[in-house]
Amino acid sequence: MVKRIVQLFFVIVGGTLGYLYFPLLLEIMNIGDIGWFASSYACAIYGALILFFTTFWLVDYIVGLIRKIEEALVKAPITEILFGSLGLIVGLIVAFLVMIPLKSINFQVLSTIIPIFVTLFLGYLGFQVGFKKREELINLFSIPARLGSKDKKKQTSEIEPIAEEYIPKKLKILDTSVIIDGRIADICQTGFLEGTIVIPQFVLEELQHIADSSDVLKRNRGRRGLDILNKIRKELAINVEIYEGDFEEIQEVDSKLVKLAKLTSGVVVTNDFNLNKVCELQNVSVLNINDLANAVKPVVLPGEELSVQVIKDGKEHNQGIAYLDDGTMIVVEEGRDYIGKRIDVLVTSVLQTSAGRMIFAKPKLLEKAL
Repeated sequence: MVKRIVQLFFVIVGGTLGYLYFPLLLEIMNIGDIGWFASSYACAIYGALILFFTTFWLVDYIVGLIRKIEEALVKAPITEILFGSLGLIVGLIVAFLVMIPLKSINFQVLSTIIPIFVTLFLGYLGFQVGFKKREELINLFSIPARLGSKDKKKQTSEIEPIAEEYIPKKLKILDTSVIIDGRIADICQTGFLEGTIVIPQFVLEELQHIADSSDVLKRNRGRRGLDILNKIRKELAINVEIYEGDFEEIQEVDSKLVKLAKLTSGVVVTNDFNLNKVCELQNVSVLNINDLANAVKPVVLPGEELSVQVIKDGKEHNQGIAYLDDGTMIVVEEGRDYIGKRIDVLVTSVLQTSAGRMIFAKPKLLEKAL
């Protein structure tokens, strides 16, 4: 269909050029006295045929260019297209206003060439300003809306709850690691994660790549992630959307997630410690499910007694390693001699980070001996 439209465009352009300029060309060549064959209508047919035959060599390249532009526009986020177009329109309006006094100048160069240059320059400048300042424009337009909604709410009711106004249900953008982890499905099922779940297409592609890996462990993890997504979409009462856009200028999936979160004012949901830090550095909201898991673990304070089984030796000299039922690692000082035994220990300190929690303890028997 596109190919036919391009050919029709060339035929119309060729006919117009032939109608306007071929009679003048024949007159210059002194062959304008051959009757109907030199008429304007015949010249229009000549021009249409010439450009039509030209399309056999050019149409494939033009259609390919159109396809590339179409793919780029489809993949681009709607905010980039919208604000870029608004900037282009404003630039063209300014160019039109600037050209009004230029048209009154009798100098041929200024009245013909300069307006074309001004139109192209201001149109491009407007598009770039709208495209690169879209986040500031979004915030600028949202401020009056928020103020207006607050005033309206105060006028209608003084006792109406305002929690939703100050804590909006932001988009929750899942990364690959949190999908493979699997706990996100249980969190969604409990209702602690509200709002719309967004799964970017580039995350799905990474999951598919992992699921197709030749490595058995990676392949199983990728398939587990795909199963978790199917469970969230089909079995849980939560809204799930697929983001089809992509950021081709960015290679890393984590960087794409941060970019998407900035554009949508969304929240990245992850259990990746490094991605968590990147989001914090770039002022992007992030939910780390490891933080949630640590928050619901029983609180252990220094001085408390625990009964643990020492499983293996630690990295440092005479250290032993034990684990609680929830998987928390306990480093037992002077516990190497108790490997394979269950002993009572006293907690000396607790280290809490987004990567997990680590408890340091020492055998209670040593405390009594001291």
